Amino acid sequence: MGIRFLKMAVIYIVLGIGIGIYMGATLNFALTSVHAHANLFGWATLALCGFTYLRFPKAAESRLAKWHFWLQGTGLPIMLISLSFISNGYDQEWLSTLKRVGETVAGCGILVFAANVFLNVKETNIAVTQETYAENKGGHF
Repeated sequence: MGIRFLKMAVIYIVLGIGIGIYMGATLNFALTSVHAHANLFGWATLALCGFTYLRFPKAAESRLAKWHFWLQGTGLPIMLISLSFISNGYDQEWLSTLKRVGETVAGCGILVFAANVFLNVKETNIAVTQETYAENKGGHF
């Protein structure tokens, strides 16, 4: 599950940086909030979740991780796409409602992640690499 989160995070950093380059080239900064959300809620949050899941396999293998993936994976694009339209002046009531739905779904994904961390992230569940094992035990696998 950690790899999936990291790959999704990379999509958002490419999107966020692309939006930033576009805004700089056109001197049109209407998408500033989309740029910020793509980089922070997309790239930074998803990457940190991915690294958490890589380090704690029990959390990654839980149903909560799957729920987290689908909630944030569907809510975030809905939020960003609707926010893009709103930021460019297409502020229809249905777009505002759609944005609220997207951010609520993505936010629920973060709450599921928080529950997963408190339930399944424990010192005894840390993934151990061969190098770490050899350093700590002075031996080999």
